[in-house]
Amino acid sequence: MTQHMLKCYPQYFEAVKDGTKPFECRYNDRDFKVGDELLLREYDPQKGYTSRCIVRKVTYVLSDFAVLRNGYVILGVTNEPIDYF
Repeated sequence: MTQHMLKCYPQYFEAVKDGTKPFECRYNDRDFKVGDELLLREYDPQKGYTSRCIVRKVTYVLSDFAVLRNGYVILGVTNEPIDYF
């Protein structure tokens, strides 16, 4: 299991946080695998990083699909936050 720290724009961050967006579309430069964790840090292009972050576990990796650009994947992620405390 690997943890990947990723930027996430506010509108997408909120949708993942509230469970309405249970996926991420990302360039696969990190060799994402089922079981990896995504540490999503909210990033506002005008202001930089905010103090908000969430962790989601990768449940599915879709890579071989005709409409995906070369090198991109769709990552299915858990809807529940992962607690470490």
